[in-house]
Amino acid sequence: MDWRSAYRSRLCTPEQAVAPLRPSDRVYMGGNAATPRILAGALAARAEEVEGLEVAHVLLLGEDPFAAAKARGLVRHLAFFVGPADRAAVAEGRADYVPCHLSEIPDILRAGRYPLDAALLMVSPPDAHGFMSLGVEVLASLAAVESARRVIVQVNPRMPRVHGNTFIHVDQVHAVVEAEEELAELDPDLPTEVERRIAEHLVPLIPEGATLQLGIGGVPDAVVPLLQGHRELGVHSEMISDGVMRAVDMGIATGARKSIHRMKVVTTFVLGSRALYDWVDRNPRIEAHPADYTNDILVAARNERLIAINSAISVDLTGQVNADSIGSRIYSGVGGQVDFVRAAERSPGGRPIIALPSTSRDGRFSRIVCSLAEGAGVVTSRADVHTVVTEWGVAELWGVPLRRRAEALLRIAHPRFVPELEARARERGLL
Repeated sequence: MDWRSAYRSRLCTPEQAVAPLRPSDRVYMGGNAATPRILAGALAARAEEVEGLEVAHVLLLGEDPFAAAKARGLVRHLAFFVGPADRAAVAEGRADYVPCHLSEIPDILRAGRYPLDAALLMVSPPDAHGFMSLGVEVLASLAAVESARRVIVQVNPRMPRVHGNTFIHVDQVHAVVEAEEELAELDPDLPTEVERRIAEHLVPLIPEGATLQLGIGGVPDAVVPLLQGHRELGVHSEMISDGVMRAVDMGIATGARKSIHRMKVVTTFVLGSRALYDWVDRNPRIEAHPADYTNDILVAARNERLIAINSAISVDLTGQVNADSIGSRIYSGVGGQVDFVRAAERSPGGRPIIALPSTSRDGRFSRIVCSLAEGAGVVTSRADVHTVVTEWGVAELWGVPLRRRAEALLRIAHPRFVPELEARARERGLL
């Protein structure tokens, strides 16, 4: 049977696609902007029939499809990274969170730690050879396809075709649902004054020819315009957003001096505006790969001068970084922070950076703290932290004893909180 005949034979409605799923099954669902919301909705409608079913995923955007009264508590999340859609469910005990590095998720699936009965994914339409692109999120989807007993795809003409290791063939799929929907967008806000000041401190730390790993948010967006004097920067990151698109279009990020994947922007997922999704479509400069490649420390560290810029919820005066919880309440996840911190440590000329505002958004709390809050998780250990940046300056912690770390971090804390922090540091014997 040629692929076109196979494709037609597997066409069905969303309801038909999820009909074989049974109570206590476990399915993997693509996330970020590639969340197959129409398939998720069809599954949620069957919640009473499949009570106990578990949905494994990384980051889900938008509303929790299983939070409606009919589905609430019947379908359970298994989250490798927590986001707005499932944060309440995790806090209320209706969902489980798996702390792990982003680079490990594909291997966790392949190892059968969570055997998969099905994978629900959003893909592009097939090309002339029957290959469909996973588009804006590769991450662990190929591992899910390899591991699941049944693969269900939502074919969406709005999904861009992204180059790299992003393709699955019609022959690997058991059910096809053709359903067009807009991809979830994350329109960036204009950087705040604090974020611009942080960016001003970051730019001198980025050498010519560096390869950047950037997250999302105001700080990366504020950095890009300040890099206009730089040339031949590269990008090797777990995600890319609109800031990377602008850096490429401005001639800042050419990738000409990258050690691997020269001239290419390497990522595992894309998240931003519709303009960004159109830009990555069939763009030869973009390569997406699974997270066990992009975030592999040995792979990423082959990029010379790898500058990894990551954020945090809080940093204590010894350098411990909390990035996944507010106290004991899980807020996000470990993600790829440690992957890239350690890759940048090992990169010739590289530098891992933790960048954060010195206070909470409303200014009521210091994010440079004497001790992490009770229950807060340490994502990046004090032994791995090299450089911390706030709007007040730069603290260099690599190879520095605790007393000098505390002194350096106090210099970049908000001045309003320094007297209290100093007093508590003296009580702890840090000063």
